[in-house]
Amino acid sequence: MEIWALMAAPFAVCLILTGIHCYLGLHVVTRGVIFVDLALAQIAAFGATLALLFGYELSSIHAYIFSLLFTFMGAGIFALSRFREKVVPQEAIIGIVYAVFSAAAILVLDRAPHGHEAIKAMLVGSILYVNWHEVIKIFLIYLAVGVFHFIFRQKFFLISQDVDKARKQGIPVMLWDFLFYITFGFVVTSSVKIAGVLLVFSYLIVPAVCAMFLTKGILKRLILGWIIGFLVSAFGLFFSAKWDLPTGASVVTCFGLALVVSAVFPLCLERGN
Repeated sequence: MEIWALMAAPFAVCLILTGIHCYLGLHVVTRGVIFVDLALAQIAAFGATLALLFGYELSSIHAYIFSLLFTFMGAGIFALSRFREKVVPQEAIIGIVYAVFSAAAILVLDRAPHGHEAIKAMLVGSILYVNWHEVIKIFLIYLAVGVFHFIFRQKFFLISQDVDKARKQGIPVMLWDFLFYITFGFVVTSSVKIAGVLLVFSYLIVPAVCAMFLTKGILKRLILGWIIGFLVSAFGLFFSAKWDLPTGASVVTCFGLALVVSAVFPLCLERGN
């Protein structure tokens, strides 16, 4: 019974991550900027490592503010990199930003105390040790982001699905791209601090891709993505508790299995027909 009480808060976080990340993941996959989450997560991680170099703990509010400031800078870069004339694919800019900030983080951590431990924390997080205070805090942050996106959902989805049509309607695409990446940055900064880069990326991309394999329509994909994220979180945490496995790695592996099943299932149905 004690082990399930220990897992209650991590499971709640996983459900919260599923809720907001699946929605954002549909935007990311539709836009074709698959690695923007990794890039923003790495920018946020760089901000935290810089705070570490100045003597602040990774879990401190100072590190969070550092991460947010650098994430806002990344949001500006990505909003500006969506060129009207596609001379350079945006994914190339995202890849370059990720590589540069990854290298910069390594350089900073080489000079920071306990740098190797910090690298591990950035990659896999510490979701198993999350407390209910942190659960409530990220729930409120993600709720605010969700309400904002719900209010302006038509603009966000139009820009993600048909940017040329959005421009013809007079929508300032660069401004709304910036707002998208700013809100995305709030989510990523908070998520990476708890769950680490790998788990955050999995929650963003895998449920959305699984749902796209299995159904059509934004609402159907969103609901199915939530269901998949819920089930994967439950199985991942169960296997982690049962066999004393690293929690983040267990959930990510279960996401990989879910993706394989989602890709193979439609093919089996086609052959059956």
